[in-house]
Amino acid sequence: MVEELDDMERRRLFSRPEIDEIVRRRRDFEYRLKRPRPIRQDFLDYVDYESKVDHLRLLRKRVLAAELRRNNKRWKRSLSDFAGVKRIVDIYRLATIKFKGDMDLWFRYLEFCRWKRHGTMRKVLAKAIRYHPKVPGLWIYAAAWEFDCNLNVTSARSLMQSGLRACPNSEDLWVEYLRMELTYLNKLKARKAALGEDSGKENKTVEMDENAKQWKEDNIDLFMPLSEKENVEGFDPQEQNAGKKTDAFQERSSRVFQTIYRGAVEAIPSSMNLCKRFVEILDDVELSHSDKLREEIMEDIRNRFSQEEDYWDWLAKLQIRNCKMDKELTREEILGMLLKAVQVYEEALEILPSAKMFSVYAKFLMDTIFPEDDDIQSSIFMNIKDDSLEFSSHMMELYQKAESSGCINEDLAYHYVSFLVRMDRQDEASKLSEKLCNGELSDSAKMWVLRISIEMKCMTNKSVALGKNDLQSIFDLLGHALTRIDIPEAECLWLMGVKFFSNKKKFFEKLVSSFIMVLARAPLSDSGHSISSAIVNCIMQRDGIAGAREMYKRFLALPRPSLAFYKHCIDLERNLAFIGDNDSLMNARKLFESVLSIYNQHGGLWQDYHSMEVKVGSSETTNAVYWRARKTLGDASWLSALRSS
Repeated sequence: MVEELDDMERRRLFSRPEIDEIVRRRRDFEYRLKRPRPIRQDFLDYVDYESKVDHLRLLRKRVLAAELRRNNKRWKRSLSDFAGVKRIVDIYRLATIKFKGDMDLWFRYLEFCRWKRHGTMRKVLAKAIRYHPKVPGLWIYAAAWEFDCNLNVTSARSLMQSGLRACPNSEDLWVEYLRMELTYLNKLKARKAALGEDSGKENKTVEMDENAKQWKEDNIDLFMPLSEKENVEGFDPQEQNAGKKTDAFQERSSRVFQTIYRGAVEAIPSSMNLCKRFVEILDDVELSHSDKLREEIMEDIRNRFSQEEDYWDWLAKLQIRNCKMDKELTREEILGMLLKAVQVYEEALEILPSAKMFSVYAKFLMDTIFPEDDDIQSSIFMNIKDDSLEFSSHMMELYQKAESSGCINEDLAYHYVSFLVRMDRQDEASKLSEKLCNGELSDSAKMWVLRISIEMKCMTNKSVALGKNDLQSIFDLLGHALTRIDIPEAECLWLMGVKFFSNKKKFFEKLVSSFIMVLARAPLSDSGHSISSAIVNCIMQRDGIAGAREMYKRFLALPRPSLAFYKHCIDLERNLAFIGDNDSLMNARKLFESVLSIYNQHGGLWQDYHSMEVKVGSSETTNAVYWRARKTLGDASWLSALRSS
């Protein structure tokens, strides 16, 4: 790098002390890359540093070039103008050799070459595809670069087709291939219009004024080589239909769409999502005979997916798609679209009367009757709020039909009970939730949460201050629910109980004792850590750190304490240690020693321990933690992290 550095000093881009610092930093980075096991971050740090140096060089070059222009001189390119980019490319090359399977690294490399317009872009793309031919994103990236940057549609099309042969089951590849072909035809059409060519005369002489020439210069990407026109099979600018001139580009676009659609559904016949994406594209572009083409595609989708609930749900929501796109629809138009969607759901129930079908229908009705504030449809459906009650009858009939068909599931039951609650029919909701929780949905945590919340709301509506009997009733109901459900599924129930009884000390202690007994029998080491943390937090707010410390020690005394709970306790003590509490510092150290006796190979724990000692410990304790971590881990990556902290 001597010639490069001499050139930068000679051209006053960097001073001698700055060049000495650059050499020192580069030497450090090179040593890190030459060690036995370099890590990915070493390469990225090196790239980041060189990028900053090159950016600073570029800023100073602009200042010096401006001074030269004022003296009627020009800045002549030299070695330093391209050495920085070449060095970064070499670092990326070494990184991808070392970490061939790291796709993020490959894309960083490609983005840098594209951004700097480096001449090795095509070679890097070829190498990446050779190593990872089954990654669709690489084929899409390569084709997009050829299409957008090189304006070479032939190479882009060839790459897309090669990608489809290598990854025939990639939905993204099929969709992007279609988008590319349609975009290309649109560009040809735009070029034709800009050049003033008549559809029936190919060799017409065009005289453009200054404005037209300026437009052409501003939109140079539209003007592909004329030879590309010959690559479009079947292109005929003089096509006629029934004696009338037609748009040859729209005709060709329709044929392209049909061809790619058939190839896609043949390659991935089971993907309904792919068909949905093709329909969305079809609705967004202008093609000849698009209505007929859409009918054919919709009929094909129906024949292949009519026995799937997702198809009917998508088809029904397709009826209200205009509601989201056009916000100036009248109330009658919106109601008409909603009724069409309801008709689709009713037809679906005739063909496919499954529990999932009832559930998705119920969700649609709930979103229509009670649109949420964050729902994309809320601003539209608020316009028909006065008319939405007529959909309530559909909800009632739907539940009755599902009950008679034996298709009651958790989602449908939850939606229906929530519907009764929001309609202020609390008694009916309470009786129905009780019936379901004592019947076929007795093991549903979601239904138990809903039932207990209804009971809590009913009692608080009767009296602001709950009596002992009311509290005991809720506690017994909660206990009955918890005996039926395991901890992983009942987490929401426990958290509800902890929050509700946090200020009722007697019931809270009973709940904690019950939880400790259940946790002691839990087969998994991380079961209930969020509940334990919630209990400790409640006691911390109520009784302070002394009570919280006593409680978390009870949890840690149980068999198999979880790492997540250890971290929560450490955070409590460490936060107090940071503000000068020596007792908390001692307890945090004890917790670290305790957890490291179980999880001694967890590098993050050593790093947190070391970070705490750096901030509030002494140099002796900090070094002791570092050398213990080095002896235990023996991993260069964690040691470098410890050094940086």
